[in-house]
Amino acid sequence: MPATRSPLTGRRSADRGAAPSGSSPSSASRASAPTTSGLWLRRFQRTEDAPVRLVCFPHAGGSATYFLSAARAHAPATDVLTVQYPGRQDRRAERPLESIPALAERITEELLPLVDRPVALFGHSMGATVAFEVALRLQERGAPPVELFASGRRSPQTHRGESLHLRDDAVLLAELVSLGGTDFRLIDDEVLRAALPALRADYKAVETYTCDGVPVLDLPITALVGDADPKVDLAEARAWERHTSAGFALEVFTGGHFYLAEHAGAVHALLAERLDRHR
Repeated sequence: MPATRSPLTGRRSADRGAAPSGSSPSSASRASAPTTSGLWLRRFQRTEDAPVRLVCFPHAGGSATYFLSAARAHAPATDVLTVQYPGRQDRRAERPLESIPALAERITEELLPLVDRPVALFGHSMGATVAFEVALRLQERGAPPVELFASGRRSPQTHRGESLHLRDDAVLLAELVSLGGTDFRLIDDEVLRAALPALRADYKAVETYTCDGVPVLDLPITALVGDADPKVDLAEARAWERHTSAGFALEVFTGGHFYLAEHAGAVHALLAERLDRHR
């Protein structure tokens, strides 16, 4: 159906069946300590008894605290868990992983004990690809998630031949600045240097990722994208439809790669509406 724009949220929606949508970011500088602190999964609110779980996967260079506001916004109705990749924040002493499948395998093992209730996955940018691979693994193990929300990321089979992970530090940082995710002028040089190995590993993981065939999930997929995102255009986002047999929706917001910062409220509301179907 044709996309329509909401004047209040800046969102356009193109629905193709029974489908879902997103989550949002937070300010790591004001993050509180998680109430549950495993190595891989963090819980920032005491919501473990909620009837539905949402697992959030950060972007390249991102951390669990990016989704702190999502945990707050959806408490107490939804148990929000956020993934903490190795090589950053309190896991900075660990070697970062340079492979999407390797990340997905580890996260899947952590999630398997938590599929005692409906679980939805939301990933932004690189996180969308990791979430997709986790969803495939959970499905193979007979414990599929109920929804997948893929934000700010091209479909698994869409490639641009990028190789930023091979470039020097200045080029890598300039890329992130251009996307609007971080103002590196506000970050101490020592902290910045410490963050670069994880950032480079993340870029290598996502830039060397390949998807064999056209794996299909038997669950709804919603793709979310900013209409001015230089990393993914609408056709590339819409191509996620090929990977579901259970309904697809495309949600378009005004903004760039980190449109989530501008539309947190609208994304939270959309996500809550979709998750209500599984309570």
